Amino acid sequence: MKLLILGGTGWLGGHIARQALERGHEVTCVARGTDVPKGVTLVHADRDVDDALAPVAADSWDGVIDVAMQPGHVRRAVRDLAQATQRYIFVSSVSAYPDNSGANPTESAPVFEPLESDTFTDMAEYGAAKVACENAARERLGSRATIVRPSLIGGPGDPSARSTYWPLRFASPSNPEGAVLVPDHPDFPTSVIDVRDLAEWLVNLAELGSEAPTGPFNAVGMSTPLAQHLTIAREVAGFAGSIVVKKNEWLRERGVSQWAGTKSLPLWIADDSMRGFGAWSNARALEAGLALRPLQDTLRDGLEWALAHSSEHGVPSGLTQEQEAELLAEARL
Repeated sequence: MKLLILGGTGWLGGHIARQALERGHEVTCVARGTDVPKGVTLVHADRDVDDALAPVAADSWDGVIDVAMQPGHVRRAVRDLAQATQRYIFVSSVSAYPDNSGANPTESAPVFEPLESDTFTDMAEYGAAKVACENAARERLGSRATIVRPSLIGGPGDPSARSTYWPLRFASPSNPEGAVLVPDHPDFPTSVIDVRDLAEWLVNLAELGSEAPTGPFNAVGMSTPLAQHLTIAREVAGFAGSIVVKKNEWLRERGVSQWAGTKSLPLWIADDSMRGFGAWSNARALEAGLALRPLQDTLRDGLEWALAHSSEHGVPSGLTQEQEAELLAEARL
């Protein structure tokens, strides 16, 4: 198969490229970056430029996988590649859904109104931008477009550290006592899809060509209560210390952020109106062939990677050793 990846130098794009190469496919990536897997043909281009895809638009492709965020990138891609491919797979996001309060919501849930602009700079517009990208693909390509909406992507190499923070923290406590600070929100749903599982399925869909289903598909991991997620993280880390559980209000009063980012507790969201964010139904994707490895494997492999690379990446999400130690000291007063 001749596969064109629009991207390929980032985390997910790199996994897609490697997965396709391992299956013997001919892979070309169009990207601004240069870090593509060995064996990939790189077409260096800036998709902000109107004719950026001209070097590949004249060719023919069995499949195209696009991981773009900006609507203008997708609008130009489907314009230029409409006659060049049998299958165009757009990687969207469950952020396309404005309402995250439901239990086990499906792909039939309402989505944001599409962003009219070709670009966005405020992450508050991210969901609307992804919807605009989806619409552009459907309107131009019809049944040749497949829409995939992942949730939180995790596993080895996670650049956000949202999926690696907890196993790494349990493996490397910040204090001599070996205690770890956790939020008191045990039944809040979490969901992580392993980047390797997502990449494998995207290549599977591309291989189906004209026979591929159109979606949309919620490509999400199995919904897991936060307490169970943390238990698995402790097990893979071999944690033998104690946990210090603090209420949502206590954490927020001390400036601890939710979900992601600096001075945060990843995957924790105090607002119960967001419970659906970790509980999206993946039944349709599973029926279409998405295969999910156990969460234990994702967290164990993520921990192995993080132990080897955490010093290189800092703390993009979570508490630093110093921040957690200070909070634990206060918690014991």
